[in-house]
Amino acid sequence: MDKFTVLKEIFGHENFRRGQGEIVDSLTSGRDVLAIMPTGGGKSVCYQIPALMADGVTFVISPLISLMKDQVQALIQNGVRAAYINSSLTVNQYYKVLDNMRAGVYKIIYIAPERLESDGFLQCCWDMNISLIAIDEAHCVSGWGQDFRPAYLGIAKFIDSLPRRPVVGAFTATATEKVKNDIAELLRLEDPFEVTTGFDRPNLSFEVIPTTKGGKPGELLRLMRERFKEKCGIVYCGTRALVEEVALLLRSNGYESRAYHAGMGDAERHAAQDDFIYDRCTVMVATNAFGMGIDKSNVAFVIHYNMPKDVESYYQEAGRAGRDGSDADCVLLWSDSDIVLNRFLIEKGEGAPGIVPEVQEQLKRIEMDRLGKMADYCRTLGCLRAYLLRYFGEEPESDNCGNCSNCTGDFETKDITVDAQKILSCIARTDNRFGATTIAAILRGTMNEQIEKYNLDAQSTYGIMKGATEKYIRQVIGELRMQGYLSVDESTIYRIPSLTPKARDILTGGVHVFMKVQQTAEQAAVKSRTRQRVMDDTVQNGGLLEQLKAERNRFARAMGVPAYVVFTDAALYDMCRIMPKNTEELLTVSGVGKVKAQKYGESFLEIIRKFG
Repeated sequence: MDKFTVLKEIFGHENFRRGQGEIVDSLTSGRDVLAIMPTGGGKSVCYQIPALMADGVTFVISPLISLMKDQVQALIQNGVRAAYINSSLTVNQYYKVLDNMRAGVYKIIYIAPERLESDGFLQCCWDMNISLIAIDEAHCVSGWGQDFRPAYLGIAKFIDSLPRRPVVGAFTATATEKVKNDIAELLRLEDPFEVTTGFDRPNLSFEVIPTTKGGKPGELLRLMRERFKEKCGIVYCGTRALVEEVALLLRSNGYESRAYHAGMGDAERHAAQDDFIYDRCTVMVATNAFGMGIDKSNVAFVIHYNMPKDVESYYQEAGRAGRDGSDADCVLLWSDSDIVLNRFLIEKGEGAPGIVPEVQEQLKRIEMDRLGKMADYCRTLGCLRAYLLRYFGEEPESDNCGNCSNCTGDFETKDITVDAQKILSCIARTDNRFGATTIAAILRGTMNEQIEKYNLDAQSTYGIMKGATEKYIRQVIGELRMQGYLSVDESTIYRIPSLTPKARDILTGGVHVFMKVQQTAEQAAVKSRTRQRVMDDTVQNGGLLEQLKAERNRFARAMGVPAYVVFTDAALYDMCRIMPKNTEELLTVSGVGKVKAQKYGESFLEIIRKFG
């Protein structure tokens, strides 16, 4: 079969997404691949289709137990023989998989990198025809990446030990140029075809809501009440304690939520994850221990209760929303206390095992630098999507995406040159010794312990911005930093701003500086926008979608799989739009291949015919 036949008959799609076809062609022709594709961009199809077209077996190396289980279930539903090897298997189950491998039962095998040296595994590999090795989450091989895993450093050695080197594909959703270079070098890719399909996810709306630490519970409940009441989503928290606290807050206010963090027992975590995947709860409250490899298609929102420690983690976690292409919201509740929390976690973190102290310190400095970039994202008044794309080295088409809180909020452009001169002068006259809070207090002419201790009320800049709020002064300081007039050492607790050489241009009146500001205090909260998938209102109101969901749930319960493994929400919406009357028409629905049409088609067609 050619790639288009496999795509349609097995996976139910008519066309490849951007970059997928070229990747498939490269792998099937025997050329290594390095692919950077956003979460939800269709990485798995890129190695699954070559695996099905090749004569031999494909190994997919992944650190994600949940992904393995999820994708193996989905492959089996599509008629593909697959298995996984990870720490969740018992000894007997592990050796049963090895026996089946030797017998040629499987076409695709998922394996954790730590299991490449398991008893009997390598010997079993010597007797197999391995046509392809796909390495998922390939950024884990790099110390510059956000999820460095030492076990990934052993992948190249494992490949070298095989009797014949298979073609190798490395895949990741987030990689800066440094990480990309590390992937190619450390995995020893040979003349790889490199593709970056673009980091943009147009269906995702990005939003940053400034809050105080104490204001987050109320803001979360407002969002749930006004926008996400009956929707499925994830709330990420920075600590285990906060996970428990927020999950309890939501449950006590009538929202079906579960907690998930590494401090829970395995059985408890698995039960919580299953409740979410099988739609027994609508909201998962979790640390970053949850979500990698979860291919749940109907996640309509991701809320970050705390700012993550780097942009890579944020974009990966936010990208778990809208995986089927549906509109989804990514909201970040941000406060200065999040920086303090993340700095503490970085400083006190044990780091990766087996790494010498000097390298550990270097990795921590890298983490601190990434933390500063994440804080910049929260502070910027420019387009959030443009910031994210530029971070990953991609130039946006526009600096106004029309689908983030900074582009849809009520802002005006203000000349802040005079205020900038006052702030820069204050910082210079206090010898770059104080943080933004103290600088704001001096400028506003307020008295506190710090000002009294250092006689700062004697400064010539004391009280020259008496009518300004502390929030506004901090915004200007943030803007000056973003534009390169101030620098901040993120590795220090107090984040002391200091003037850069560019600041002289403002102080001498040589340049003007501008900043977007909200028009009124009442407009500080960004506009709430109600978005709805485009489909026939009579179909929705008539209840066809709900009938199809009920039928999907019936099949899912009978087979013990998540509902989206049967059909995604996107497939059901497409059925409502197309209204197929026979199998031939059903096969035009996105996500419906021959195997699923044979398994479930008649039941769904009968419902549609009765409705029509």
